[in-house]
Amino acid sequence: MGFVQQILRWITNRGPALASGPVRVSNVTRQVELAHRVDVADTGRKRRKGLLSHSSLACGEGMWIVPCESVHTFGMRFAIDLVYLDRDKVVLKIRHGVSPWRISACLSAHSVLELASGSVCRTGTSLGDILEFIPAEPSV
Repeated sequence: MGFVQQILRWITNRGPALASGPVRVSNVTRQVELAHRVDVADTGRKRRKGLLSHSSLACGEGMWIVPCESVHTFGMRFAIDLVYLDRDKVVLKIRHGVSPWRISACLSAHSVLELASGSVCRTGTSLGDILEFIPAEPSV
């Protein structure tokens, strides 16, 4: 790992591990916002519910499931992008446009970011990129 990546990893991992409310996700490596409002599923109840109650997912929205190494889209009504992350929030695996009634896993992942289909391509997010999670601005 290069010096710049080590510095970026240190910068992005300061502060609390999880936010209590929605977060904004930025790709530090590419200097682009991945999503402006991502719900954090950090309890068993939130992880079980996931995105099942949504009829769609708007661009810039998503769910961060922590901890998590696999997801399913059983019962969902729309496709999503999946970004698997390690504990340092480095992208380990990406799945584009995962359709309903599918299973996906990355056994070395610590968490999974579920985003509107097309979000990963739109932002150019790639394997090895470092993501940053900060509290989202409150809705008015």
